[in-house]
Amino acid sequence: MKAVRFVWRLSAAIALVLIGLLILALVFPFLSFAKRQAIQQRWSRCLLFICDVQTHYEGGPVIDRPLLMVLNHVSWLDIFVLGAVRPTAFVAKSEIRTWPVLGWLVAGAGTVFIERRQRHAIKQVATQMTTKFAQGQSVGLFPEGTTSDGMAVQDFYASLFEAAISTGVDIQPVALRFYDGAQRSSRVAFVGDQSLLQNMWLLLSQKGTRIECEFLPLITHAQSAEQGRVATAKQAQEAIRDAVSKGL
Repeated sequence: MKAVRFVWRLSAAIALVLIGLLILALVFPFLSFAKRQAIQQRWSRCLLFICDVQTHYEGGPVIDRPLLMVLNHVSWLDIFVLGAVRPTAFVAKSEIRTWPVLGWLVAGAGTVFIERRQRHAIKQVATQMTTKFAQGQSVGLFPEGTTSDGMAVQDFYASLFEAAISTGVDIQPVALRFYDGAQRSSRVAFVGDQSLLQNMWLLLSQKGTRIECEFLPLITHAQSAEQGRVATAKQAQEAIRDAVSKGL
C-alpha cells in the first residue's frame, strides 16, 4: 500500500511541477506581479494537498509591505508552507538549483541562490534581497544555514539580517513544528545524507504529516537598527527556539 500511495502522489506532484513550469514559461511573462503571486500561492497549496500535508497557522504574516521572514529550517516543504499564505522569495543554497525539475521551478519563482564557496556570496545575495524589498516583496531566510530535525533550533548566522536593517524593513520570525499524527516527529526532516527521492519516499508513502506554522511578533526596523544585526539575529533565534520547543 505504501508503494501504491507513493507512486500515485509522486506522479501527481510531478504533473503539478510540469504545469508550474509551463505557467512560468508561457503565462508569467504576461501577468502583473500581483497575479503572479496569486498563482504561486495557489500552486503551493496544491502541492501541500497532493503531498497530504496538513497545515495549521497561528497568527499571520504582514502582507502589505516588504518583509524579511526568518524561519527554522526542517524540510524543502518549508518554502511551500510559507508560500501558501504569502508568496516569498527565499534565500536558498545553490544546490537546490540542480534538483531535477523542482529546482527549475524554484529558480523560476524568484529564489535567491547563495554560492557559499564564493568569497563575495553574502554581498551578492544582500544586493538581490535589497532589490526584492524595493519591489515590495517578502524575502524568506533560513539563518541556521542548514536543516535540522525540527526538534531544536541551531545558532543563527547574522550576516544577511543586515539587508533588512539597512533598507528599513521589519523582520518577522516564524516557527515551524513538524508532526506525525498527534506526535512531534522528525520523520520527514530533510537531514543527513538523504537524497531528495529518499526524503520524498518518507513523505509520500505515509499519512499523517502535519506542520504547524507560527508567526511570531515583529522585530521592527526601529528595534533592529538600534541593536544591530547580531543582537537582532539572537532575538529572532530565541523567539523561534521557544516556539519550536512547544509540546516537547
